[in-house]
Amino acid sequence: MSASIQRALSSYSALEVETGVASASPQRLIIMLYDGALKSVFAAKAAMARGDVAGKGEALSKAISIIDEGLRAALNLEAGGEIAQNLMALYEYISSRLLQANLKNDATALDEPARLLSELKGAWELLEQRDKPAAVVPVEPLERRGSVSLGKA
Repeated sequence: MSASIQRALSSYSALEVETGVASASPQRLIIMLYDGALKSVFAAKAAMARGDVAGKGEALSKAISIIDEGLRAALNLEAGGEIAQNLMALYEYISSRLLQANLKNDATALDEPARLLSELKGAWELLEQRDKPAAVVPVEPLERRGSVSLGKA
């Protein structure tokens, strides 16, 4: 792929993400953070398989950054109580496991953090679905539909 096409695709992707962020609900923003962290973990695993040390390090650094600067930073420990405290501890654990996987160059060590991030993302997706208003189906009043015969008159 030529460099100009690659730049165009990168610009399009950045614009798509920027547009999505601008119109996203708080739940959707958290889900987007999980998506970004998971994509980075999978990119790191692929880089490990290729022997791409720099790519692996970059992808894992991005995943850790999303967890630390995005997900952990979004927690309100006062309002969130025990749940927020537990999430904070879990995010710290996931970041630690990612760092260990990077240092040991262990692709299988990425499976647990990926599973945890995926389960958390799924929980947020359920919350988002629960909070969405039900779809409203427009219904015409009977008198506008024409006469309906229910039998002999």
